[in-house]
Amino acid sequence: MATFLYRIGRWAFRRRRLVGGLWLGVLVLAVAAAALAPSGEEQDLAMPGTESQRAFDLLDERFPQSNSQGAEARLVFRAPDGRRVTAGENRATVADVLGSLEGSDQVASATDPYTTGAVSEDGTIAYSTITYTADAVDLRESAKAALQDAASRARSAGLTVEIGGSALDTEEELGGTTEIIGVAVAAVVLILALGSLVAAGLSLLTAFVGVAIAFGLVSALAVPLGLTSTVAILALMLGLAVGIDYALFITSRYRDERARGSGPEEAAGRAVGTAGSAVVFAGATVVIALVGLGVVGIPELTKMGMGGAGAVALAVLVALTLVPALFGFFGRRVLSRTARKGMRPGGAARSRGREAELPGRDAGRAGLGARWARFVLRRPVAVLMVAGLGLGAVALPALALELGLPGDESKSVETTQRRAYDLLSQGFGPGFNGPLTVVVDTSESGNTRATTDLVVKTVKGVDGIASVGEPVLNRTEDTAVLTAVPRTAPNSGETKDLVHAMRSALSGVSSGTGAGILVTGTTALNIDISEAMSDALIPYLSVVIGLAVLLLTVVFRSVLVPVKAALGFLLSVGAAFGVLVAVFQWGWAADLIGIEQTGPVMSLMPILIIGIVFGLAMDYEVFLLTRMREAYVHGASPGEAIVSGFRHSGRVVAAAAIIMVSVFAGFIGMNSPTIQTMGVGLAAAVAFDAFLVRMAIAPAVLALLGHRAWWLPRILNRVLPDVDIEGESLSRHVPASSAPSQTSAAEPAPVRQLPVGRD
Repeated sequence: MATFLYRIGRWAFRRRRLVGGLWLGVLVLAVAAAALAPSGEEQDLAMPGTESQRAFDLLDERFPQSNSQGAEARLVFRAPDGRRVTAGENRATVADVLGSLEGSDQVASATDPYTTGAVSEDGTIAYSTITYTADAVDLRESAKAALQDAASRARSAGLTVEIGGSALDTEEELGGTTEIIGVAVAAVVLILALGSLVAAGLSLLTAFVGVAIAFGLVSALAVPLGLTSTVAILALMLGLAVGIDYALFITSRYRDERARGSGPEEAAGRAVGTAGSAVVFAGATVVIALVGLGVVGIPELTKMGMGGAGAVALAVLVALTLVPALFGFFGRRVLSRTARKGMRPGGAARSRGREAELPGRDAGRAGLGARWARFVLRRPVAVLMVAGLGLGAVALPALALELGLPGDESKSVETTQRRAYDLLSQGFGPGFNGPLTVVVDTSESGNTRATTDLVVKTVKGVDGIASVGEPVLNRTEDTAVLTAVPRTAPNSGETKDLVHAMRSALSGVSSGTGAGILVTGTTALNIDISEAMSDALIPYLSVVIGLAVLLLTVVFRSVLVPVKAALGFLLSVGAAFGVLVAVFQWGWAADLIGIEQTGPVMSLMPILIIGIVFGLAMDYEVFLLTRMREAYVHGASPGEAIVSGFRHSGRVVAAAAIIMVSVFAGFIGMNSPTIQTMGVGLAAAVAFDAFLVRMAIAPAVLALLGHRAWWLPRILNRVLPDVDIEGESLSRHVPASSAPSQTSAAEPAPVRQLPVGRD
């Protein structure tokens, strides 16, 4: 692979105008397609195969005139202090408001609270339910405006009015201040790491090209593929983070090759052949993990995985082709000022003494990475204990992880949806915001009314039910629907137990009558999805860990290195989950990121974070250990190999991690709970994995293992393919330098016989 990528790098450098033109053309086409395509729409979260989803599908079939998951709004009225909402003038105001909604755009019905009994016991709070003919994602702005105008009319008459439900849900928009700050931090880190504005700008430019194309494609395909704004945001987040990192890795290796005396074209080829090989591997792991999210069975999660995988694949292609092409355009300006002063016109370093100041030299002053590696080598047990126990302590809260889906209760108290939620809880109990729907299908058994009466009696007898509404039959009277209100809040553990208790009690009725009885509703659907996520978490994690061990065994031709990497990945993910629990469930530091209401962690997040962090963790593992193995196979001792790896890659990996953390953290300021949770989880996971696992635990373990770290059973040594990620084949097939004065560098160093086990 290294030889093939080496040729791509040299070809892109020579044909830089063609490569640049092709990418510019793709960018223009993607932007144009996005501009001409109709706007995508948000979609309801669904979990095919669950009881709640089967019930929704049955309702759509048996009640075609309504939409089981259509938009709904609740106008909640509260009388002034000391007054009742049932007073004559307040009744007149409510009637006037509801009358203004009759016949409004997309309104199917508006209930009268005084005839439906939707008035609190103390008479201070009442509500009206407005149903729409369209889903929340299809609700027109004119319909939302009419709803808000009706609320304003009641407020003008002296009533407190809030609007709950899904009718006012909005799509998350990009362009916040925190995202800009994240990119700005990334730019500063690039400048400090590379010592060149041009080199930093090159990494940012290529990342933006890849992100713009990915974002344009997602926008253009939003309608035909049903892609949501969350898919676009994830593609942007991942594409930007890995795009900057991949360009940084290749640029750093290019500067290293130039410092060794290679000419520009040769250095570009070698950078793509070596660092580019690691980029391909790292990108492939991210893509595989993200595509694998489709096995969970949630369409939205599958789309998020595919969108993120596409953005990462584009970032890899850009790094392998556009980055070396830009090396040709920018010339020596990619190098730092010190390096440019030390270069002769022919491209070689001016002297051995001067080379010591250039990036990538082993000789000369030891950098921070080498000093840290030597510190770890002196105290491997202490470093391992401190880092391992520290991560373990941070991961402890993950034992209390609760999964759920955010509702109006998770929104800011400044929103009308949250205030409506609080008013309904105050007037009717916390469970009123999460009613359960029971669907009775008697198409096969008959005797609908008798069966429905038995269902009502059974549901009322379940502990935790506050009230049960009157059943509603469809036109053919073979399906009945009734609403049960729990005593507890939608996201509470008691409500989860209640749903299971209802289903257990109703299963007896179903077996006795032959009727199909299903429990559904938004609350039940959320519970089903959360449980499905919990059940899939361990199998998915097992697949990811197995994949990591397999791929790293192929890359590093070692057994213990992959096992160490997998255990480190588990520590990183566990610590990230601990942070999510502490922030979003327990409320630690929640005020700093604008979280006003704690609750369960978004149910999609654990699997999504595992899929993303797996690939990113492999990035740092590969870039650090590639240089270590390269030094080891050329005769360095295990300790010297660790120092060499940190001398060459430590600073770059640290910069890449800071950039990635900054990009992810930049999305924490968005108002979407999904994006906020993703930003916190990914930023924490990358920070833990890069700085504690890969830079502390990994070298400490390797130091303790010594030569055994690179041991491989003889049978595996024969059957495993040689992917040559270090670019060993380049030293045999191509010259290392185009400079006559550096021909000795082309001679391959003695290669160590790696420890291989016996059959």
